[in-house]
Amino acid sequence: MDWVQYLTASASRPVLYMTGGALLLLVGLFFTVQIPVQYLIRNLTVRWRTTAMTALAFVLVIGLLTVMMAFVNGMDKLTRSSGQPGNVMLLADGATDESFSNLAILDIGDIENQPGILRENDRPLCSRETYLVVNQPLQNPVPGHPRSRFTQVRGLDDAEMGGRVHGLKLYPGGAWISSAGVREATPSKGGADSHDGKGAPSGAALIEAVVGEGVARVLAADKARGSSDSPARDRLDVGDTFPLGGRTWVVVGVLQSAGSTFDSEIWTKRAIVGPMFGKESCTSVVVRTAGAKDARKLKDFFNSQYKKAALSAQVETEYFESLTGTNRQFLFAIGFVTVVMAIGGVMGVMNTMFAAVSNRVKDIGVLRLMGYSRLQVMLAFLLESLLIALVGGALGCALGYLADGLTATSIVSSATGGGGGKFVVLRLTVDLQTLLLGLLLALGMGGLGGAIPALSAVRLKPLEALR
Repeated sequence: MDWVQYLTASASRPVLYMTGGALLLLVGLFFTVQIPVQYLIRNLTVRWRTTAMTALAFVLVIGLLTVMMAFVNGMDKLTRSSGQPGNVMLLADGATDESFSNLAILDIGDIENQPGILRENDRPLCSRETYLVVNQPLQNPVPGHPRSRFTQVRGLDDAEMGGRVHGLKLYPGGAWISSAGVREATPSKGGADSHDGKGAPSGAALIEAVVGEGVARVLAADKARGSSDSPARDRLDVGDTFPLGGRTWVVVGVLQSAGSTFDSEIWTKRAIVGPMFGKESCTSVVVRTAGAKDARKLKDFFNSQYKKAALSAQVETEYFESLTGTNRQFLFAIGFVTVVMAIGGVMGVMNTMFAAVSNRVKDIGVLRLMGYSRLQVMLAFLLESLLIALVGGALGCALGYLADGLTATSIVSSATGGGGGKFVVLRLTVDLQTLLLGLLLALGMGGLGGAIPALSAVRLKPLEALR
């Protein structure tokens, strides 16, 4: 029962039915063909070079498709798992992304006191935030590669409250940002002063930061690159420093944020980061309600009945699910590439099977004189084509599956575009549906590529074939 539940959860029913139907047809064809299967397999092995080259085409097409779909799956999983169904996100009216929102004139106190917002210890579960995308110079850039990257920074009035609202916790040993948001530089373990990443002592106080797991791994890779005095680590940890905006930042906590867009963010004090990068107003206010139903009610209230400011309210999960513009573009690209490569694969199979027909004209004549019908000869050639497709497709799926769990960086943006978006670290995901789609495409290519040569084989007359 668990296996059945896994199948239905990992793949949609149409894909399951189509792939299952294709495999059943292949099995049915295997038992329907009266010509000995050993004869068909021997023909494939005798022509092993052309058979291998054709199978290799399937491996490359299906392997590439699997990797590209793994990227799309990772992006989709990232956006769908971000946010809380009971949270309502308030942006400036007309803003579809935090990057373009400006809530400078908003009365936050009035927002916090609206009915429906949960409270803890008489404090409303409300997080005032400023979202920024900052150009960060790399500590040890690779020659010939970009020397900087765009990094997401989220300024919060109260990072601990922000963690409660967003449902995020810290790894053991970490702490939330203090009320001051900075701390004095302390001597490192080797006795040297803290540095800004360029070898110069940092004169200013260190800016406290809570970092997501993904960006912690990226920053650790930056630090390890070109540095031989310390072993490479998977990620930065509490007490580690990194440069950003001309200042030195110190990690005080690491978010348990894997699988969400917050995995790629650096959190710090809003009062510090706002003036530092020229954006002192809030870009969003996120409030927590009792659940999804209450969140929708509060969203409707702010969008239609709240009169003190023009707001754009969204349920937080809906906001993140709307960041699918990049995924749609990538899906269009996958569709185009798949069609082009599939046409090439079909032509390759067709060429191989036409060659098989031309090289086995006398064999076809003998088979017909032995009493095998035209239909049996046609099904035999079609089965050969499908066997090549099945082997090549299975190997391509296995090759693509190696990408499962790998990390990649990308941008998630809204479907309306406008230049906004979030830079994220995601994990490639090869699920059952992706593997079934790859196998289905391979069998489809094999069937199309083998159909016309199989039809040409049955048009040969027995006596003429033996001349």
